[in-house]
Amino acid sequence: MAKEEAKTFFTKAEEARIVAAIKEAELQTSGEIRVHIENHTEEDNLNRARAVFEEAGMTKTRLRNGVLFYLAVQDHRFSILGDTGIHEKVGPGFWEEIKALVQEHFKQGRFTQGLCEGIQRTGTVLKEHFPYQKDDKNELPDEISKS
Repeated sequence: MAKEEAKTFFTKAEEARIVAAIKEAELQTSGEIRVHIENHTEEDNLNRARAVFEEAGMTKTRLRNGVLFYLAVQDHRFSILGDTGIHEKVGPGFWEEIKALVQEHFKQGRFTQGLCEGIQRTGTVLKEHFPYQKDDKNELPDEISKS
């Protein structure tokens, strides 16, 4: 069996579905959602997600309400991380709920579906605490980042 590669993990159509889920979720909220995938990390998965979060400029959103879905495909690891603004509103239980939802799909090999549902659920909760504003700007790219 060939090693999974981040750059080809999702087909173009699957990537388009994930990006569409991000765009749809962000139409309801001033929050920012990103997905980052990479092959492998030597670090603890959550620590690596924190580093990617910083590198991607996610701590620079005006309301500190960015959310990162991080996957290390060869390690079969997944983390979700929210910035301080959203974390203060939802607490750790919310992140565990989203992670469980996504991982249930991942266990069945439904990676695109898992991410899309996790993104949609995150958007719904972001909407409650950070509703879309008329002057809202898309502060971060919606495309999946890879390294």
